[in-house]
Amino acid sequence: MANVVQGVSAERRTRVRYGIVAMLFFVTAVNYADRATLSMAGTSMSKDLGLDAVAMGFIFSAFGWSYVIGQLPGGWLLDRFGSKRVYAASIFIWSLFTVMQGTVTFLSVSLAVSVLFALRFLVGLAEAPSFPANGRIVASWFPAAERGTASAIFNSAQYFATVLFAPIMGWVTHRFGWPYVFYFMGAVGIVVSLVWMKTVYSPKDHPRISRAELDHIQEGGALIDMDRPKKSRAANQAATPASASSPDVNEAAKASYVRQLLGNRMLLGVYISQYCITTLTYFFLTWFPVYLVKERGMSILNAGFVAALPAVCGFVGGVLGGIFSDFLIRKGFSLTVARKVPIVVGMLLSTSMIACNYVDSSAVVVAIMAFAFFGKGLGALGWAVVADTSPKQIAGLSGGMFNMFGNVAAITTPIIIGYIVKATGSFSGALVFVACNALVAIVSYLVIVGEIRRVELK
Repeated sequence: MANVVQGVSAERRTRVRYGIVAMLFFVTAVNYADRATLSMAGTSMSKDLGLDAVAMGFIFSAFGWSYVIGQLPGGWLLDRFGSKRVYAASIFIWSLFTVMQGTVTFLSVSLAVSVLFALRFLVGLAEAPSFPANGRIVASWFPAAERGTASAIFNSAQYFATVLFAPIMGWVTHRFGWPYVFYFMGAVGIVVSLVWMKTVYSPKDHPRISRAELDHIQEGGALIDMDRPKKSRAANQAATPASASSPDVNEAAKASYVRQLLGNRMLLGVYISQYCITTLTYFFLTWFPVYLVKERGMSILNAGFVAALPAVCGFVGGVLGGIFSDFLIRKGFSLTVARKVPIVVGMLLSTSMIACNYVDSSAVVVAIMAFAFFGKGLGALGWAVVADTSPKQIAGLSGGMFNMFGNVAAITTPIIIGYIVKATGSFSGALVFVACNALVAIVSYLVIVGEIRRVELK
């Protein structure tokens, strides 16, 4: 009789967590498409506004300044108010500012540049909580043995964003003009913010989750109480031994916690590597379409479609990196080995982009970039490492710290490449710069990071 009951229970285990990660995937795709709007509109916009490479580099970087500034406050908001509400507000606000970017065409050229920079700055500030929220949600919904795949899925959405939206944005720019790219993506984001509120919940609050699935993710190490209301947590803690209870997220603001994160060698190595990996991301998000148009002579319409091809390979590499990492864990390899192997191999593959400097065929260039971005996707496991290492008390703040360091590259990459292109008249030095960052990421994981484990606060 007991076996029959167990069989029924097993059959009734829901798979709600897969729906949650699917929603994270789509929201992240919209997030990255909004970041890429300026790159798709950039060539036409630079002609209309009379911008050179350095000026475009600084406008590209506007997002990065505020995105970095907003990471710690964003992480604190997540720990204080929960992922669902903060993320929904974030999506709606960044989409509103995206729509407003299209209106700069009605302003004088000098004023339009200043307003565009300001609006990009506000988009970055509004998007700041997004990836720490992704990390918190994965940590609360997925056991450790599934966390690499879940993190890789939402992280790979950055490539899917290009696959889905770059051709659309290229067509919109070609057909209607560059302001309509911002109108389109802003409208998409506003709709998504409303869908988010209707579909995403914490594990214990989800109306469709079964007890069997909840037990499965909790026994596997998921932090299912992370977003529970304060009263609910207090009730749980009253019925639970003190050693097993969840800490109050209000403690996340303590400066001592930030000092402990910054003083941890493993985390510093992870932060350095993420900066380098994000350099590759922002080359692709900002200058890659411009590279295809100015260096390789493609039209804006063709560049939108061609940019999707390396993105497909990046997406495949991103998903495979997570699957392979979790496979290694199931085969008995340590968490350290399982996370580092895909990262190191992927970053090595991504350095192949330097070969583009030695070929003339545009088709070969696209093939090389596709291979390089497959490697970049394979090695983009940083958010899985964050879910594995973040202190339980401050998962949001820890994710914010990680994302803050990584996205300093959102500031530096567009500006450095802008100066390289202006000084040399080509993108050859830019590709070398990006590839060197991949090598530094490898060194950081192999030399600095050491064992990957969850940090315990003092």
